[in-house]
Amino acid sequence: MFRYQVLIEYIGTNFVGWQIQSKGKSIQKEIQVRLSKLLKEKVILLGSGRTDAGVHAIEQSAHFDCKKEIQNLDKLLKSINHFINDKGISVLAIKKKSLKFHARHSAKQRIYKYIIFNRLSKPSLEKERGWHIIKKLDIELMKKGAKKLLGTKDFSTFRASSCNAKSPIKTMKSVKIKSTSGRIEIQFKSQSFLQQQVRSMVGSLKYLAENKWNLKKFEFVIKSKKRILCAPPAPAEGLFLEKVIY
Repeated sequence: MFRYQVLIEYIGTNFVGWQIQSKGKSIQKEIQVRLSKLLKEKVILLGSGRTDAGVHAIEQSAHFDCKKEIQNLDKLLKSINHFINDKGISVLAIKKKSLKFHARHSAKQRIYKYIIFNRLSKPSLEKERGWHIIKKLDIELMKKGAKKLLGTKDFSTFRASSCNAKSPIKTMKSVKIKSTSGRIEIQFKSQSFLQQQVRSMVGSLKYLAENKWNLKKFEFVIKSKKRILCAPPAPAEGLFLEKVIY
């Protein structure tokens, strides 16, 4: 048996998410079906984690096993992209790995990026690649709030009711915010995340930056561990899985 890692870029707009569902198109299924046909054997593609409907990836990581060693990885890369590129999916690389490698379990850190367009006009070039917010956001206050998210804590406030993670306790390694010409990028780094955690944190940071909440209220909401107190989650279109670190 041979194991291969696949690095994937995709636009999540027209998909139900990464994971195969009973209804709708998923990124996992699109690639898995095509790989199986090209390799002439049934292939199961396992991702580093789920991304919800509408969420994009700059570099999702996955792996699959096959019975025969692949002799020409470049040829396979070109072949698979020929069939999936027009669907908004690109396989960036296919790498041979040891059988000890696992796309999900071997991951040491995951990096997500959220993009906000804080300006009067809606984006055209980057339509559906960010959250358009007209009201001027207080970036400095947002940065102060981001510091409150750092460290190991119970993130139940930011956890979707459908989340099946064993524990709500996660360690946020870093939250970086940069703003250039009305474009705000918020980068989150942690070993793993709860379902809808990033979007819920962004939604709450937005409330803070709009002065709907002050820092004291923001901190209270985090410590409450009550989902009902969370601000509405940010829309999926602004969220990108940036990188999985092994």
